[in-house]
Amino acid sequence: MLDMELIRKDREAVATALAKRLDPAEVNRALDDIQRLDQERRALIMEIDAERQRRKAEARAYAEAKRSGTTPEPVAPEAERKQLAELESQLDEVQSRLRGTMSELPNLPADDVVAGGKEANRVLRTFGEPPAVEKVRDHVELSKALGLVDHERGVKLGGSGFWMYTGLGARLEWALVNWLIEQNIQAGYEFLLPPHLLLDSAGFAAGQFPKFYDDVYHLDKQSAPRGQFLLPTAETAILGAFQDEILETAKLPLKAFAYTPCYRREAAGSHSDERGTVRGHQFNKVEIFQFTLPEQAGAALEAMVGHVEGLVEKLGLHFQTSLLAAGDSSAAMKKTLDVEVWMPSTGKYKEVSSVSWGGDYQARRAAIRYREPGGKQTRFVHTLNGSALATSRLFPAILEQFQQPDGSVVVPEVLRDKLGADRLTPVR
Repeated sequence: MLDMELIRKDREAVATALAKRLDPAEVNRALDDIQRLDQERRALIMEIDAERQRRKAEARAYAEAKRSGTTPEPVAPEAERKQLAELESQLDEVQSRLRGTMSELPNLPADDVVAGGKEANRVLRTFGEPPAVEKVRDHVELSKALGLVDHERGVKLGGSGFWMYTGLGARLEWALVNWLIEQNIQAGYEFLLPPHLLLDSAGFAAGQFPKFYDDVYHLDKQSAPRGQFLLPTAETAILGAFQDEILETAKLPLKAFAYTPCYRREAAGSHSDERGTVRGHQFNKVEIFQFTLPEQAGAALEAMVGHVEGLVEKLGLHFQTSLLAAGDSSAAMKKTLDVEVWMPSTGKYKEVSSVSWGGDYQARRAAIRYREPGGKQTRFVHTLNGSALATSRLFPAILEQFQQPDGSVVVPEVLRDKLGADRLTPVR
């Protein structure tokens, strides 16, 4: 969530930043509610503290009178004593409402992130040139001709939005996953294999709940009374694993990555650029994550983007990197850069990685802190995450960019040893 102290001290700056994502009138209504609840909370805390001090003084006076043999002062009437419990109940209610209102606000976009949606995204750099492909065939047609993906049986098994890799297609998918794991280990990230079922607290910590609560698959309350859901991205799991912890300052930045399938309720699109494995309810992804000191975050973001770009470049794919506008990036992130591969069949670029800096927004929700060396005070860490990479997007990009006139597809050099083939040929 946002820093309450910042809202108190510089509401105008907070409102200006939030207006990049939300209607200004909506922003002001929310901030009005927050400041009113904050004032109520602080007033109640003062009342409660005063009542507790009065009771302590009363208890001390009573004890002193007993020791000295004098008559103790009469205690407060029972009706007055119940006031403390009532005040505490009021405080709980106000704090719950304040937390709920605060939790619905998005993160403050970074200064260089502009307002707007996709139309305001800005391409920062482009790598290579679009491959010259005659008579382009899309990845769905290619995967069928090459015997790599069985879409019909995937639908038979899971329904719309599912597919099944087969033969060399399954091996290519697994080669990509294994290669990405190796590359991220070499880059200094610790490999994690987290549970796929997470508690609702992890979804809240990541900033996905409550706003996107309905976008994931939940277990029914009878079988999961604490609330559990299938993770939509390993980002949620890595962050959630460190909830309520104070990290060792000397070990920051803490770099971790995980491979998981990702489960999302969003439907596969019928539009040409969302067909096949580009969008579905289950897909594989390798996710990198960093916990850093605030002053380390800028360099970490630059390094993570460079690392992801290097992965796509090693695969030999043509791609671009874009800085997203506020309205097109995750609500929990201050800044997001997308790495987007070229899809010849649509003449468009498709995101294979979003690398994002969350500032202390997620850390506040998850209570993840660090302690200054030699100090007692704790501060919130900064979090960063990025896909490295989403294989269901790489797979079709490889097929389309490396397709040959004879119907075959050249395998990226870095994957040939793992796949045991340098070319995919049509099934006869």
